[in-house]
Amino acid sequence: MQLLDWIILSATLLFIVAYGALKTKGSKNVNEYILGSNETPWWTVGLSVMATQASAITFLSTPGQAYHDGMGFVQFYFGLPLAMVVICITFIPIYHKLKVYTAYEYLEQRFDVKTRTFAALIFLLQRGLGTGFTIYAPAIILSSLLGWNLNVMNVLIGLMIIIYTMSGGTKAVNITHKQQMFVIFTGMIITFFIILDYLPEELNFNNAMHIAGANEKLNILDFSIDPEKRYTIWSGIAGGFFLALAYFGTDQSQVQRYLSGKSVRESQMGLIMNGLLKVPMQFFILLIGVMVFVFFQFHAAPLHFNPNNTKLVENSQYKDTYHNLENQIKNVTEEKKEISLLYVDQLSKDYDNKELHNKMIALNSREKDLRDKAKELIHQVDEKAETNDKDYVFLYFILNFLPKGLIGLLLAVIISAAMSSSASGLNALASTTTIDIYKRHVKGEKTDKHFVDSTRLFTLIWGIIAILFACMGSLFDNLIQMVNIIGSIFYGTVLGIFLVAFYIKYIKAEAIFWSALITQCVVVVIYKIDMLSYLWLNVIGAALTIVIALLIQPFMKKETPQTEEA
Repeated sequence: MQLLDWIILSATLLFIVAYGALKTKGSKNVNEYILGSNETPWWTVGLSVMATQASAITFLSTPGQAYHDGMGFVQFYFGLPLAMVVICITFIPIYHKLKVYTAYEYLEQRFDVKTRTFAALIFLLQRGLGTGFTIYAPAIILSSLLGWNLNVMNVLIGLMIIIYTMSGGTKAVNITHKQQMFVIFTGMIITFFIILDYLPEELNFNNAMHIAGANEKLNILDFSIDPEKRYTIWSGIAGGFFLALAYFGTDQSQVQRYLSGKSVRESQMGLIMNGLLKVPMQFFILLIGVMVFVFFQFHAAPLHFNPNNTKLVENSQYKDTYHNLENQIKNVTEEKKEISLLYVDQLSKDYDNKELHNKMIALNSREKDLRDKAKELIHQVDEKAETNDKDYVFLYFILNFLPKGLIGLLLAVIISAAMSSSASGLNALASTTTIDIYKRHVKGEKTDKHFVDSTRLFTLIWGIIAILFACMGSLFDNLIQMVNIIGSIFYGTVLGIFLVAFYIKYIKAEAIFWSALITQCVVVVIYKIDMLSYLWLNVIGAALTIVIALLIQPFMKKETPQTEEA
């Protein structure tokens, strides 16, 4: 990186941290600190909701996902717009009418304190893990860039996020989200056009898509009914719908974003904005990954994208074997470039040459075989090394091919995204711990200032826990999938509790509590035996919670009616 890149990166991040801390310091009561005094306009709600979900993992892992597997991952989001409509109609009016600070407060009014506590604890567990991963993703970048220890980077990034989240609470998170989303959209749009400009002159966008399509990178829709297939139109609409419904409707990191809205209507408009923009945004990010794939049909790519693994092999007895594989992949790259240019020339004459088409596929298959052999060598050097390098593909492109200044901007994009989602996570973890655990069980009268100070303290504690989880990040596969897997394991059960609370008045506290406990154990077992795609866990978790509660309710003794929502 050049001096200009460092200036842009440092200035962007320091401005966001300082602006968030100074603009919102001094919250004196719980409503101001947790809900931002309910002053957030709809467009800020919408941007904040998008920024919370669009972590660094989105911008780091998603292009690498598309580079390797194509556009099919976009199916994951197909159920999201419908989920936004359901939440706007049912969830938001009830939350606002009851004036709750967290989603789980409602569960005590509908059921009892142990159901509220159980749902809150599930949230704290999975969101604590998820927040750790959102810190880990940008730490990978700076660790690779600076050669610094990965855990040191986890600590530094975590501390930056803790500073302004502790200072201003929800208002600081919402305000900084606007700056972060501006940086994110600007950087990604510029990058897309830079990639187009870097392609050979004779290659226009349409021909680039032909090359991507020939290599099966544009297979967006998969109508397979195989339950083991991870991303299909059915798992996206059904599993994606339930995951989005649970995430946006019951996960406090999202609920807190729209609870801060000025009114029910402002919160609803913010979520509808997210529903309209989220799928196109993810499509565009995946398209950037596909364009990176096309770019590397004409430029040399490394045998393995993770520089840490490359160093391992370079310092081992397999060094010469690895260099031989590198020489082979260079030859394949030269052949790919030659064949791809011939194929483009034929396309310009409106002729799809099948022979050249098949040669391209064969060369990319040969390249994949060489990369697999490199992974085998890495495993021989270190059995514990993570050889999946999807998370490093886009990073490699940024650091090695973007012009001066833009590298700093793109790194600021990814780190800003990490800060936005991590700050939302810490804010929600602290709020839930204070309101649903500490305040609900603490003895004696306490002042508003006491609970504000407690929330700040829990922000610090959860920040430290998230940093510790981040230090475990290297134990997992592709990060964006890992975050969604963690969510899918837990979200279905919590969603089932809320669906019963909203729609099935017949079911009472004891039945829903034991049903949720049984369901969560079943879902963990199903995931462990790996019998179907993780997206279906959301459907199974919600459905099982409802069905089991219906079955056992008749056997429960009559309970004193809880306070109902109007």
